[in-house]
Amino acid sequence: MKIKGHVSAGVHVDRDDHGVPHIRADDLTGAYWGMGYCHALDRGMQMSLMRLLGQGRVSECLRATEETIETDIFFRRMNWAGRTAGQLDQLTTETRALVDSYCEGVNARLTRSRPWEFRLLGYRPEPWSVEDSLLMARMTGYLTLAQSQGEIERLFVEMVQAGVDDDRLEALFPGSTPGLNRDLLTQVVLGDRIVPEGLKWGGAAPRMMASNNWVVAADHSATGNALFANDPHLEVNRLPNVWVEQVVELPDDTVLTANMAGLPGPLVGRKRNVAWGATYTFMDAVDSWIEECRDGRYRRGDGFEEWTERRETIIVKKGEPVEVTFFENAHGVLDGDAGDDGFHLATRWAPAESGAATLNAVTDVWSAESARDLQPILGQLETSWNWVMADSDGHIAYQMSGLCPIRHRDATGFVPMPGWDPDWDWHGYVSPEELPRCFDPPSGVIVTANNDLNHLGDSTPINMPMGDYRARRIEQVLTEAPCDLDTFRRLHTDTFSLQAEEMMALLGPLVADTEVGRRLAEWDCHYDLDSTGAVLFESFYRELLLEMFGPAGFGEAVIDHLRDSTGVFIDFYANFDRILTAPESAWLGERSLESVYQTAFDRVSDDGRCWGDTNQVVFVNILMGGRLPRWAGFDVGPISLPGGRATPQQGQIYESAGRQTSFAPSLRLMADLGDGVLHSSLAGGPSDRRFSKLYTSDLERWQHGDYKQLRGLGR
Repeated sequence: MKIKGHVSAGVHVDRDDHGVPHIRADDLTGAYWGMGYCHALDRGMQMSLMRLLGQGRVSECLRATEETIETDIFFRRMNWAGRTAGQLDQLTTETRALVDSYCEGVNARLTRSRPWEFRLLGYRPEPWSVEDSLLMARMTGYLTLAQSQGEIERLFVEMVQAGVDDDRLEALFPGSTPGLNRDLLTQVVLGDRIVPEGLKWGGAAPRMMASNNWVVAADHSATGNALFANDPHLEVNRLPNVWVEQVVELPDDTVLTANMAGLPGPLVGRKRNVAWGATYTFMDAVDSWIEECRDGRYRRGDGFEEWTERRETIIVKKGEPVEVTFFENAHGVLDGDAGDDGFHLATRWAPAESGAATLNAVTDVWSAESARDLQPILGQLETSWNWVMADSDGHIAYQMSGLCPIRHRDATGFVPMPGWDPDWDWHGYVSPEELPRCFDPPSGVIVTANNDLNHLGDSTPINMPMGDYRARRIEQVLTEAPCDLDTFRRLHTDTFSLQAEEMMALLGPLVADTEVGRRLAEWDCHYDLDSTGAVLFESFYRELLLEMFGPAGFGEAVIDHLRDSTGVFIDFYANFDRILTAPESAWLGERSLESVYQTAFDRVSDDGRCWGDTNQVVFVNILMGGRLPRWAGFDVGPISLPGGRATPQQGQIYESAGRQTSFAPSLRLMADLGDGVLHSSLAGGPSDRRFSKLYTSDLERWQHGDYKQLRGLGR
């Protein structure tokens, strides 16, 4: 199709055989207009819904339930839709012009034709604005691992209040207990809790919780060119997928990109001479402070100061408005009512008022021609990502991005800090040059998989990394022999678990004379769909968590809740595995590690099911939310996911906030920098329209580990 109406240059849009839009423009202004138009065309419902969520207006505009009101309150608390004026002033002249053009393109479609679902609900989307794109930048950064970081820190406080002793806290969270003021933490009133108050904690005194990318330098590849791969692991069981694929053809270059609706510019992908991809880091950008509240004020030094009150009105469709008041200071939003005397927590996320630097950096990506060019550009993004780069000259690079606070020298990142002492405030942010980064390492390989990368920088932004199993497995395969894209294909779908292999080395000798033990001994540690060994091992691992941390620690009810209804054991399993494999630990008490393993194993039963029978998920439409019968076609599945928590191809499924969620490759990308192709597959399709043939057109390809090829169509 051809697009008319842009005043400065012609913009033409075609679709390739896979439905991916190809935007041809004479300049960047036209390209941004076309990208915006195509976002609204293919994902207008998605981006409008995300905006309503971020603004806290779902109950006003779509439907009102107790759940939507609570969701609106959460987003009003975060206030990402506010405080944008200062960010607008920080946009460069070029960026502002391009984002304005993007918004014009969005509105050329969004205001002309609204999705039928919105017509049914009586909602007409407002015109898209630059402020809306700033909101998207903030939401994208938090609603991933930053949220998990905040949850694990809140769990730490709950453990202290439940009486978990210092030795066990230190074993689980190294470096967390020196200077720990237990008396003060036990007085803190918690509003939002990870473990519901109704659940009984166990006897806390001793009784003697994803993504991959990698690059290979030219002199280590089988093709003689640098190679690139990326597979962000996000929640996949939502339709449409969070990623949008676009091809932008300019007179001097072609950009093959995956981006997100509402965010203008190329987020990941490749140009003619350079490719780049991202995974989320585990940067600690969230902190809490203990605030002493008295007579509606908070203590600061020797005195008390006034809170900033922010009053929000949530309009409820066909109901009475809900009035909410938030209390804020330099440490963030108070968890509770400032009128209640006592100790409360205030929590702050570093990029909460960000966005301009991110959009400016994405603008600069267009001019980059090499990994050396991209490294400082991507380091300017304000949310925490691990960026890898490869270029046509054979070079590779890595750069962490994100606003990492400069903290008090004794701050641990786990323990809430005294809000009344200014020494414990943040004192700026770590510069990108001090964050982990490298260029052309001697190994010729760079791998990130949410693992600890602090050794690559002059700072320590990561205090709770994921386990290194996936990273070690990927490095193992990449360094066995010179590799090519066939190697990458195998890695993208690799279901081998080093975690299982290492734990089986401990378990195997204890259970060799049992039938289930022999079945496990024969297992190849792959989480393939037809594997029965994977089911047996996962059953053992669940029982092992319960046996180690339950009766003499958290309590069985708490372990069940953390295991089945939160992401704690999903995101931070490395901390628990460290104890599960240590021959000596405060969590063992008078027990031996062998006896804990044996007791856990004795509770394992074999029902004969395969991994594909047990690890299934339904892909649910984000607006309909599973409320329509399956035959209506808005939801797809159930779909079996290969892989587990520690395999390069993750396949984790669990409950969170009362609904099924997942971690799996949401997108797969790979490229040989010797050609102009980007190989990709998407867990979904280009369109958010249920009745479009592009709704799930890439899903089967994604399930089978196949790829389509994105390339320019030519001018």
